[in-house]
Amino acid sequence: MSDELVLYTNPMSRGRIARWMMEELGQPYRAEIVGFGEPMKVPAYKAINPMGKVPALVHGATIVTECAAICAYLADAFPQAGLAPAPGDRARGAYYRWMFFAAGPVEAAVAAKAFGLSAPPEAARSLGYGTYADAMDTLEHAVSQGDYIAGDRFSAADVYVGSQIQWGLQFGTIEKRPVFEAYGARLAERPAAQRAKRIDDELMAQMQKAG
Repeated sequence: MSDELVLYTNPMSRGRIARWMMEELGQPYRAEIVGFGEPMKVPAYKAINPMGKVPALVHGATIVTECAAICAYLADAFPQAGLAPAPGDRARGAYYRWMFFAAGPVEAAVAAKAFGLSAPPEAARSLGYGTYADAMDTLEHAVSQGDYIAGDRFSAADVYVGSQIQWGLQFGTIEKRPVFEAYGARLAERPAAQRAKRIDDELMAQMQKAG
């Protein structure tokens, strides 16, 4: 059975998060670019991801979708890369906590704000993210504890949280707080982040030229 790593992605999607993770991992992988629309909805691809979205990771017989899950899976599948605190390390709590906080409450709060969706104040306690302000204040707390989310070492949680913050700052869906800007800029200096950006930017330019 092949243990080949195959990333199904599109350079104009959240697949850029998974690409960055692949570059941090340092393992050989193959990227399959999936076009928007019909290519993501054909039976062959929906057999991989029934949502008909990217990214998706195929590792041998294992399929993983959702960016946070891909980051967490790869960090555990390749522990030699040092992208997750070891089992039993107390830092693993913060690692999981903030990765999945960004995947849940932050993602929901940002999407709601971007599309002008809001609930009355009395309904906030029924929402997983409370309010947009709650989510932003908590995110600021998360990235104010040190250089990285899980202590003094970069991890897969920084790939995911950092991507959310960088995109949010770029597109105006996350407030330009100094701590967010400093954290995003620090992560952008990583060689793997720069390689991933270069690969996807070049692919995006080729696709735009062809289209």
